[in-house]
Amino acid sequence: MLGATHSPEFSSRFGLNGVIKLSVARRLELLAAAEPAVHYRAGGRKANGTGEVFLGMQAVLRRGEGARPTVAASYFRRVYDGGVPELDLGAPRNSFLLLASADVRGFHYDVNAIFNELVENGVSRAQFGQTLSISHPVSRRLTISGELWHFTQPFLHSQAVGNLWALAYKARNNLVFDAGFNRGLTGTSTRWEVFVGFTYLVPRKLWR
Repeated sequence: MLGATHSPEFSSRFGLNGVIKLSVARRLELLAAAEPAVHYRAGGRKANGTGEVFLGMQAVLRRGEGARPTVAASYFRRVYDGGVPELDLGAPRNSFLLLASADVRGFHYDVNAIFNELVENGVSRAQFGQTLSISHPVSRRLTISGELWHFTQPFLHSQAVGNLWALAYKARNNLVFDAGFNRGLTGTSTRWEVFVGFTYLVPRKLWR
């Protein structure tokens, strides 16, 4: 669940979202992301709606170990647009990501380069983004993470920049709860975002 306030397209927005990952091979995952319920206030009115649905895949290009980074690539395609107001990043029709992650001196880092296609009123433009996330365990079950991110906003001729902080609690080996907030740092960034959620790993293979 994600709540947000003060963005170019809305004054407040609350959405229920989820991601499903299915490993079909050692180096390949199929992905589905959806936002089935959204409540928002925009232009002085309140409304409910449905967000987007994305389908995609992620492939590991090179497996790393320790300080040697793992490199992966992802592709997402928007297959449904609910027409509700979007966050500062927009909702890309096509999205391609390059990802690298590794562990260094007790810290885990993730670096992403993102290439999106945004469409507005029939006009298509490229969007570029970069993220850097660093996490560190503070106890056997608790991990803290911080992230800096940047995205271009081609239709606003501006830049969205933000700083995210989150806590993750490992309740079981296959169940993790997380919560955090994001603070937008530019005038066209969503000012505040707060989120809570969980990650659950099915404890057995669905097929052999």
